[in-house]
Amino acid sequence: MTAPPAAPQKITYTSANVDLEAFHRAFDAALADVRARMGQRHPLHIGGKAVETGASPVVDRSPIDTEQVLGHFTAAGPAEVDQAMRAAHSAQRAWAARPWQERVAILRRAAALIRERKYTLAAVMSVEVGKNRMESMGDAEESADLVDYYCGQVEEQNGFTRDMKRMTPIEKNTELLRPFGVFACVAPFNFPLALSTGMSSAALVTGNAVVYKPAEDTPWTGMELHDVYRDAGVPAGVFNYLSGRGREMGDALWSHPLCDGVVFTGSREVGMRIFHGLSQRWVKPCLMELGGKNAVTVTRTADLDMAAEGVMRSTFGLQGQKCSATSRVYVDRTVAAPFLEKLLARTRAIAIGDVTRKDSWFGPVINQKAVDRYGKAVERARREGKVLLGGERLHGPGLERGFFVAPTVAELPLTSELFLEELFLPFLSLGVVDSFDQAIAESNRADYGLTAGLYTADRGEIARWFDEIEAGVCYVNKRSGATTGAWPGAQPFCGWKGSGATGKGGCGPWYVQQFAREQSRTLVEE
Repeated sequence: MTAPPAAPQKITYTSANVDLEAFHRAFDAALADVRARMGQRHPLHIGGKAVETGASPVVDRSPIDTEQVLGHFTAAGPAEVDQAMRAAHSAQRAWAARPWQERVAILRRAAALIRERKYTLAAVMSVEVGKNRMESMGDAEESADLVDYYCGQVEEQNGFTRDMKRMTPIEKNTELLRPFGVFACVAPFNFPLALSTGMSSAALVTGNAVVYKPAEDTPWTGMELHDVYRDAGVPAGVFNYLSGRGREMGDALWSHPLCDGVVFTGSREVGMRIFHGLSQRWVKPCLMELGGKNAVTVTRTADLDMAAEGVMRSTFGLQGQKCSATSRVYVDRTVAAPFLEKLLARTRAIAIGDVTRKDSWFGPVINQKAVDRYGKAVERARREGKVLLGGERLHGPGLERGFFVAPTVAELPLTSELFLEELFLPFLSLGVVDSFDQAIAESNRADYGLTAGLYTADRGEIARWFDEIEAGVCYVNKRSGATTGAWPGAQPFCGWKGSGATGKGGCGPWYVQQFAREQSRTLVEE
């Protein structure tokens, strides 16, 4: 594979003032290499060995053009899950016994490899997910930063080991955190590298082994992560890669008797089923991020240009397929008309198309199920309120073979269930409110509590909103994205209520400790 030319810059989800010409040259070179690799067959990786099965493979197709076969990925079943769990269980003890400094060094090499390969990784995500170039590169950069951030936490805490006070002169007391054992890591399609890397690296750096299942729609990105860990020196069996179909292997993974814990990002429905089924003999750790129904409030004192820009970017970035995406807006009646005019103008200006190209920002949804869900939401919106923009499947030149739907804004009565249900689509529900009190109450009415946004010039409203909003990630007056853009070490990504399980989120300072359990050691020396 030809290495793409280096571009001296770092792309985040809110990057500005970068050398885009150099970035696009490097991306184009990587994309050409990725396209040359399309259509290959890929095995499972269990215990350091390539494993094939007789099952029908997962055919990975691009949502941009479903005639593009990205690869044929071996489908794991219960037998392969059992094999992977046993391999992980066998390898974990030696991995945990290594000095924490060695584990950190290996994981830091993984972060360096992600940065070295970031253009290739971004190009894979672009064709496999339908992410635009900037979003794809942000995903890759965030992955590397997550690994380094988590390694830093282990270093800062001396491997989570500390001396404790003596109760008698002849005793030495030590407190430490020790790994649970084997974690099942189940990842979503939308951030197929960053979320996979964040979850798995936190488990690995604390001494656990991992059996990893990427989303059915993104096995290629998951395989690239496996290769990063392998090349960084993660021992055979410590990280095992299982592509496959969730209905055929998902339950076998988390319910396996050698599974000591689960880290999961995905739907609330699946997450709650795992949570209730996981702990039988004893309570096992279950770290989950379960989506959102993220609300933005636009007050009468808001900068409406800023609000319209931030809402548009957070609603329609990655086609609304982010747990953090803005999906509902509550706007004060006195500014509803001018705000809506500005929002619709910006939405109409979105560049739609093949997002592997530098001039496209908005791409396809992930699969046919998402298209069908979109159609049902639009139908309901037309019955209950008014679709102001969008609402149709797109079939223009270059869109014929992809899952393209129009960015949609619907004005709805506040009683509509569309304000409460997670859709994971480029669909914005807009409601008009008469007061700041009403906006907060409506925002908190949903079962979810992941992210939230506010636009106001009133300092009193800001203070009150921070205290009263029921969400873990809160943004005020953010032009680059009303509810999106969290970054490791800057915005911990913690879901409240139905959006999370532990109250301590990824990207934050208390995430890594959750992959280990406390042990107190007393040594008496007479």
